Amino acid sequence: MDNRQVLGSWLSGPRATAEQMGVDFGYRGERLGLPREGRGAIAPPGRRMLALLVDWALCMLIAYALLADRNATSAGNWALPVFLVMSALTVGTLGCTPGKMLLRIRVVGIDGNRLSLPRTLLRCVLLGVVIPAVIWDRDSRGLHDRIAGAVQIRI
Repeated sequence: MDNRQVLGSWLSGPRATAEQMGVDFGYRGERLGLPREGRGAIAPPGRRMLALLVDWALCMLIAYALLADRNATSAGNWALPVFLVMSALTVGTLGCTPGKMLLRIRVVGIDGNRLSLPRTLLRCVLLGVVIPAVIWDRDSRGLHDRIAGAVQIRI
């Protein structure tokens, strides 16, 4: 094996290497019974990251204007609690945060129904801890979504 192939397999990850060897993982969401594309399919990671960025910017703005006496450093400290409250309230009632709504993403349970309040709160607490959100499975679901029994889908 050429050194470039070894480096390429390391950079692209174990999934790409396994796929080159003939392993078929299927598409994201197939194990959950979701469609491959379109409405109801798992939301792509890039779209979810952009929604998170929109939500974080909104929380920074709220913290800066209402809680931090127009102090940018203090606004950064208030942004996470504002984000957690906003996320719990909006996902618990509407099924999506403002950023997710803008990018046409909804958080639902594995069964397709809205998340219950305890599952929404669990998801938000785990999201605030950050580590579960950056550990993904092969369906691109974060550990916080797996534990809460949730999935982020396109609407």
